[in-house]
Amino acid sequence: MRSYARGTKAVLPKYLAARVGETHFCSSLNEHEIKHTGMMKRMDKERITQSVLNIEEKLPAVALRGMTILPGAIIHFDLSRKKSILAVEEAMTQDQRIFLVTQKDMQAEDPGYEHVYPVGTIALVKQIIKVPNNIVRVMVEGISRGRLISFADREDYLEGAIEVMEEPEELKGTVQEEAMVRQIKDLFEGYALFYPKTGVSLERHLNDITGLGQLLDQLTINMPLSFDKKQSVLSAVDLEERFDTLSSILANETEIAKVRTELTERIKGRVEKNQKEYLLREQMQFIKEELGEGNSFSDASQFEEELEKLKADKEVKDKIRKEISRFKSLSQNSSESSVERGYIETLLDLPWEKKSKDNTDLTKAEEILKRDHYGLEQVKERILESLAVRCLTKQGQTPIICLAGPPGTGKTSIAKSVAEAMNKKYVRISLGGVRDEAEIRGHRRTYVGAMPGRIIAGLRQAGVKNPLMLLDEIDKVSSDYKGDTSSALLEVLDAEQNNKFRDHYVEVPVDLSEVLFIATANSLAQIPRPLLDRMEIIEVTSYTANEKFHIAKEHLTAKQLEKNGLKKEQLIISDSALKRIIEGYTREAGVRELERKIGSICRKAAREILQQNKTSIKVTVSKLEKYLGKEKYTSDKANDKDEIGIVRGLAWTSVGGETLQIEVNMMPGKGEIDLTGQMGDVMKESAITGMSYVRSVSKDYKIPQDTFKKNDFHIHIPEGAVPKDGPSAGITMATAILSAITNIPVKAQVAMTGEITLRGRVLPIGGLKEKILAAKTAGIKTVLVPKKNEKDVEEIAGEIKSGLSIHFVENMGEVLSYALVNADSHIGKGKKE
Repeated sequence: MRSYARGTKAVLPKYLAARVGETHFCSSLNEHEIKHTGMMKRMDKERITQSVLNIEEKLPAVALRGMTILPGAIIHFDLSRKKSILAVEEAMTQDQRIFLVTQKDMQAEDPGYEHVYPVGTIALVKQIIKVPNNIVRVMVEGISRGRLISFADREDYLEGAIEVMEEPEELKGTVQEEAMVRQIKDLFEGYALFYPKTGVSLERHLNDITGLGQLLDQLTINMPLSFDKKQSVLSAVDLEERFDTLSSILANETEIAKVRTELTERIKGRVEKNQKEYLLREQMQFIKEELGEGNSFSDASQFEEELEKLKADKEVKDKIRKEISRFKSLSQNSSESSVERGYIETLLDLPWEKKSKDNTDLTKAEEILKRDHYGLEQVKERILESLAVRCLTKQGQTPIICLAGPPGTGKTSIAKSVAEAMNKKYVRISLGGVRDEAEIRGHRRTYVGAMPGRIIAGLRQAGVKNPLMLLDEIDKVSSDYKGDTSSALLEVLDAEQNNKFRDHYVEVPVDLSEVLFIATANSLAQIPRPLLDRMEIIEVTSYTANEKFHIAKEHLTAKQLEKNGLKKEQLIISDSALKRIIEGYTREAGVRELERKIGSICRKAAREILQQNKTSIKVTVSKLEKYLGKEKYTSDKANDKDEIGIVRGLAWTSVGGETLQIEVNMMPGKGEIDLTGQMGDVMKESAITGMSYVRSVSKDYKIPQDTFKKNDFHIHIPEGAVPKDGPSAGITMATAILSAITNIPVKAQVAMTGEITLRGRVLPIGGLKEKILAAKTAGIKTVLVPKKNEKDVEEIAGEIKSGLSIHFVENMGEVLSYALVNADSHIGKGKKE
């Protein structure tokens, strides 16, 4: 106890004179409410001395986070914890003394003895100011060191039993103290060379400080050190220990500053004067070099680790290893480095040997196809056959499948179902509008912004070497001066070549032989012949009205109900309403517009349910006009009566089949032929061929020879704003011309399709299912079809052919006998081949 008193008496006189009668204020914070000025009142010297010497007296304590306060320091800080604020207020009600100790654990909100450093500082509270957000700003001045013995068990504030640490005096006035003072000043001068602001602020005060302990504390207070380093100086009560601690810190900080300065000088020699951003980046680069982390080695080492795990051919690995070596030699901030990094990442990401396990259960595949698609039985059969062959060969040598048909018939969704059925990753590549060869083969790396082609990018996206890759809209690719895109696809789709496909960007062979390619197209006529030859064509024909009805009832309605937040019982669309929507509000080969119409009904029903508090809505035929407006399409019904010079033809378009009415008028003239209705070149030739045939059989129909010289003929196809072309209107035009010349009416319930030769033979045509479907929709009863298309008619579903009388014709004589009213009574001998 006596030694404690001696230590207190040694420091007490220095503060008594300066504290008694001192007035405190804060001019810079005058906008805040000052709670307590902290004026130290005159005290009786004996009372103050007795208070300081009373070791048994406990002091209010504050645990500081991230801050260490030493004796002699005058500093202010903010307090927000309630216990800390109450401790300061308690100190002000007593003798202004408080014990400040630093937390070891920064996260502790209610620190105990084990959360703080044992050595702290006894300080005087000089000022308390309230600031917004329940924060108190406190100014204190450190007096002496103190050791925390324990914390009292209080709930309102921290209170600690403190052991006052006396300042050692055994070195005072000795030669050793003088040597230490000079040594520490020399070390500080070396440090101040690199931190001039700190040196200037302390230089004029160093000569006024005589004691070694005070000097060490003042240097520590004014140096920009971390709180843990300041705490190490505070904890060193012995002067020699304190001297060694601060000397080590000064030497270490000086060496760090010296290295930093050297780095800065080295960097300045490499960069231009005003490139500040580049200077900062290079500084970071050199620091990493000093630590052994710079010069792209961290990225390169990561690439090398991935290369070791990569399963690929030796050629590929050697290429990647070579590129990594080159990457190491490049500056990390150069543009070449980023290009090289992207190239290496692409090579490492490609699935050289990684595969997914295919599902060979065709029964499951069939179930998935039937679950997702109604109808299209022939398409499903062809797909399952192709899958069976592929499962047996296991070498990817099966032909590429191309699904060809009108828009909205489910080509893309079929491909998705196949991917699910075979347990393959699904990648879709849209080729619509692609005209640059580099989109397929990739860009060469010498170009700015080079990247791999879509095939390699799709393979990288899939992550396996055997995905299902859908080449969507393959008939929409085009070519220009940049290259022929369709020619670039030849190598991709050739089973004999694609096992070593070379992308311009990747530069090493990539095996595409295990990729299952499925292409889609609306029109095969737009696909170049060599490309078409590499694919197995599967026709996806138009849906019948019955198929559309079942698709709408079983799939589309449920999909739109879910999409619009409706439950099944909230909206019911009757079967008759669905059929009327198909007939009167849509005219398409697929079901996209049908789905949109059902979606429109769902949206309006949802609004009614919310606004009118309805629980359920049933849509019938009578209510369709309310939800969808007037019917947009009226059925193109057959004529009610037989007419002269008017024949119903059948046409196929990319969106399905249509009936085409051809009209012929004959009038006095000079034998000229007018063709109107935006006929294409092929259709114009069919008209000329038909006219030649009629002239050749004029005797059989008792037509005077001068008829063709004294009359003009006008052949017209209504809806003149719509372009029309194709090779299947020959027999229709010949029949209409003959009817107009002979005044023999054509049966209103007959429609026909087929091309004609000069000798009257009838040639086969395509798109038969769509044409017969259009004839049935128009109410036609009799359809004339080329004899050579008989096998195609057999493949058409019975529900389409029901109610139709289909006749197969080989020549125009047979056509006319079916088409003209009482044809036999008007024909002489007739001309048949």
